[in-house]
Amino acid sequence: MSPKAAALVLVLLAISGSRADVNPDEVASVIWKYFTELGSNAKDTVDQLQQTEISKQLNTLLKSNLQSVSAYAEDLQERLVPFATELQARLAQDSQRLKEQIQRELQELQAKLAPYADEVHQQIGTNIRQLQAKMSPYAEELRSQVDRSAGELQRALEPYAAELRERLQGSAESIQASLSPYADRLQQQIDGGVESLKERLSPMADELKAQVEQSVAELRRGLSPYAQEVQDGLNRQLESLTLQMERAAEELRTRLAASSEELRAQLSPLARELREAASGDTESLRQRLAPLAQQLDQRVGQTLEAFRQQAAPFGETFGKQLVQRLEEMRGKLDSGAAGVEDHLELLEKEVREKVAAFLSTVPPPEN
Repeated sequence: MSPKAAALVLVLLAISGSRADVNPDEVASVIWKYFTELGSNAKDTVDQLQQTEISKQLNTLLKSNLQSVSAYAEDLQERLVPFATELQARLAQDSQRLKEQIQRELQELQAKLAPYADEVHQQIGTNIRQLQAKMSPYAEELRSQVDRSAGELQRALEPYAAELRERLQGSAESIQASLSPYADRLQQQIDGGVESLKERLSPMADELKAQVEQSVAELRRGLSPYAQEVQDGLNRQLESLTLQMERAAEELRTRLAASSEELRAQLSPLARELREAASGDTESLRQRLAPLAQQLDQRVGQTLEAFRQQAAPFGETFGKQLVQRLEEMRGKLDSGAAGVEDHLELLEKEVREKVAAFLSTVPPPEN
């Protein structure tokens, strides 16, 4: 079994386990990620979906190593095997069909909008400017929240350096006895600060996502008068645009959470080094602790500054992504040419809908 196939087994087992609350979106994400990782880019993915090898792999990997999971998980896995292989076969057909349909619709949409090219350009340009105006305050607020939260955490950790230097004035035995509780408090302060940071930043992604939905709705209203005869084609393009923008919002959420956890991972070694120092002999304890006591402030400051530099621009980057998506849509309406990403996004949406519908038919585990 390939490493990717093995990874999918483990994730599916973890998802289906003995849980009653199987999340359809998690299962769909795993299956779609497996499909897309078959190729190195979007075109390769579509090509790979035409092949039958994945059916054989899914049959093998979904049936492997079921002894360690519950009867419910085994039943779910057995149902997933034919479903996943049938889904792959459907995707292989739907991929080409959907690609041709989108291209046909887009060409028809482009032809119908051609007499109104200037108005359409102006409408999308207006939407871009409005979106930029809306995103700017959110990007600035995100930057401010990052700076504020990092500053608060830095101020909360400052007393620990002074306290450590004071402790070094005592006897070696008293220093060693107090180091572990001190390290525990330091770790708790780090964990609490990071969790507070995540709680502040996470709602920003929700607010930005709401603004995305509003922006697409406004664009739909602005373009509808010019595309009354080709509403289906316009709706599909706007649906694709919405999916792209929502994915960007989720990526922002993921990046903020990952940066926060990276901050925790970079600060936590400070507490670990203190515990390791406490486990050594008492004679060289001061010698081991003195550099850490002198560097604690500096290391905390450098780590938090690196976090600021990394996370603060996320809002601006997000805004640029959205503008780029709108520019791409304007280009497609001008040229009538669809990209491979258009139908891949809609294929993914179809996968998620089919997985949710499938899991709704699987009986829940008995208590």
